Amino acid sequence: MGKADFLSPKAIANRIKSKGLQKLRWYCQMCQKQCRDENGFKCHCMSESHQRQLLLASEDPNKFLDLFSEEFKSDFLELLSRRFGTKRVHNNIIYNEYINDREHVHMNSTQWETLTEFTKWLGREGFAKVDETPKGWYVQYIDRDPETIRRQEEQAKKKKQDLDDEERSAKFIEEQVRRGKDGKEPDEDPVFTELKRENEEEKVAFNLAASCVAGPSKSSSMLGASALKAASASASTKRKDTSTDSRSDKKKKSALEEIIEMEEKKKKKLEAVRTENWLQPNIVVKVVTKKLGVKYHKKKAVIMEVRDKFGAVVKLIDSGDKLKLDQNHVETVIPAPGKKVLILNGQYRDSEALLEGIDEKSFSATLTLDSGPQKGKRVDVAYEDFSKLA
Repeated sequence: MGKADFLSPKAIANRIKSKGLQKLRWYCQMCQKQCRDENGFKCHCMSESHQRQLLLASEDPNKFLDLFSEEFKSDFLELLSRRFGTKRVHNNIIYNEYINDREHVHMNSTQWETLTEFTKWLGREGFAKVDETPKGWYVQYIDRDPETIRRQEEQAKKKKQDLDDEERSAKFIEEQVRRGKDGKEPDEDPVFTELKRENEEEKVAFNLAASCVAGPSKSSSMLGASALKAASASASTKRKDTSTDSRSDKKKKSALEEIIEMEEKKKKKLEAVRTENWLQPNIVVKVVTKKLGVKYHKKKAVIMEVRDKFGAVVKLIDSGDKLKLDQNHVETVIPAPGKKVLILNGQYRDSEALLEGIDEKSFSATLTLDSGPQKGKRVDVAYEDFSKLA
C-alpha cells in the first residue's frame, strides 16, 4: 500500500497527531519513542531495536534507573525555580507543566512510583519545603544559588551597619548630654540640722496680742476684717507666684531636648542650601557601579565634564579610559590630611579647602576654607559633601 499524498486528509491528520502529545502509556523510555496507539506500541515492543535496548538495561539496571531519576529531578527543579521561583505552589501544577514537553523523562522510569513520593523525597533531601493540606501537597523551592546567598548576606550586613550607625548616633547624643550636664554648676542641696534645746529648764513662752483674746468689739471686728483682707491678698499673690513658677518649670527644657532642637535647626539650615546634584569638574571620584565589570569597579577617575547636572564624563587615572557615568555610579574620595578638597554641597558649596582631620564617629571632616569671603574659617563637613581636587 502506497504512502498517502502530502496534501491528502490522511497525511495531514498524521502530521497533526505526530506534533501533539500522546498517552504516556504508549511511550518507551529506553528507546525514547512515542507511539500513537496500543497497536503501534505493541509492534515497537516486538521490534529488534527495542529488544537490544532491553538487553543493555538488563546488564546494569541501576545505572539507567539512576540516570533517569537524576534527569527527572533536575528538570523538575529547574522548571520549579525558573517558573515559580520561591513561591509556594501545588505539585500537580508543576507536574502538568513538566509533562507538556514531549521529550520529558517519564516518572514510571524513575525510582519514584508516584508524585507524592517524589514530593516527600524533595522535602527530606532539602531541595524544597513541602507541606500537606486537604487540597494536596504544596512545594516551595529553596534557592541555594551562591549569587542569591551573597546578595542576602550583603542585605544582612547593610542592615547591621544601619543599626551600628543608629547606636553610634545614640552614643553621640548621650555624650553631648553628659557634656551639657558637666558644664552646669551643681545645685546646692539644703543642709538639715537637728533641733536641740541648749537649756532644758528654760520654758517656751508665746506672746499673744490682747486683741486676739479679748471679747468681740467694734475695733476688734474691724481689725479682724482688715487682717482677713490682708491674708486673702497675700494668698492670691502666693497663688499667682506658684502658678507662674509652675509655668516657668513647664517651659524649662532638658539638655537633651535643647540638643535635639539645635540639631534640627542645623539640619533645616543645611537642607535649605543643599542640592541633589553635586558633580563638579576637576575632582577625583571613585567608580562604584559593578555594571561595567571588574576592570572599572572601585577605580579612581577625574571628572572632565559635567552634563545635564547628573551626568559626567570621567577619565580613569590608571588606564586613561574615558567613560560617561551617572551621579549614582560614583562617590566622593577623601584624601590624606593636608591635601586640597572642593566642597560640593551645603553652605560652603564651590569653596576650596584644606583637610585638617577626620572624625570617624560623626562621619565628618574638619576643613579650613582656602577661598571665598570666609577664608581661614574651620568648618565640619560630612564625607559625601566634599571630594579630593585633581
